[in-house]
Amino acid sequence: MPDLHLREALPDDWPILWHWLHAEPDPEWKRWDAPYFHGQTGGLSYADFAEQEAGRAPHPHRRIVALDGACIGQVTRWEEAPAGGGWWELGIVLYDPAHWGGGLGGEALRRWTADTFAQTAAHVLTLTTWGGNVRMIRAAGRAGYEECARIPEARLWQGKRWDSVKLARLRADPQPEAGA
Repeated sequence: MPDLHLREALPDDWPILWHWLHAEPDPEWKRWDAPYFHGQTGGLSYADFAEQEAGRAPHPHRRIVALDGACIGQVTRWEEAPAGGGWWELGIVLYDPAHWGGGLGGEALRRWTADTFAQTAAHVLTLTTWGGNVRMIRAAGRAGYEECARIPEARLWQGKRWDSVKLARLRADPQPEAGA
């Protein structure tokens, strides 16, 4: 497995993040990461993005996915209401399709899951995707998640109805081995 780490965002990451979040007009990652929510990108200059990032305090619930030191994506988490209830939702995105399909997303999710259980009082972690994102569903399964809800035809994307899929993992579930 290449050198994969989850770490704080660094100023060296800003050009990569800006490219994938704002400069690329129709990035492939947005066609898989809840595409029914995304609008067109663009409009934010690099200077404005860098100023925004420079003013941002370190965020304990967001990490960069770094491959051999370079930013290739992000992981996020947030606590579902009510606070203190023990339910956290996770998110993951690898921006460049060149990094898809080789197990990096599943490994990043496995690590983010372990970190979230270690750093929070989470009892259950969930992630939500859509029926068309089979790679995400498989990666979640490899990280120990099981499908717990499927809302039929809840999402409209490119003229077709897709299921919304929620996957969950309990703190008490065994942690999968790296590369499993």
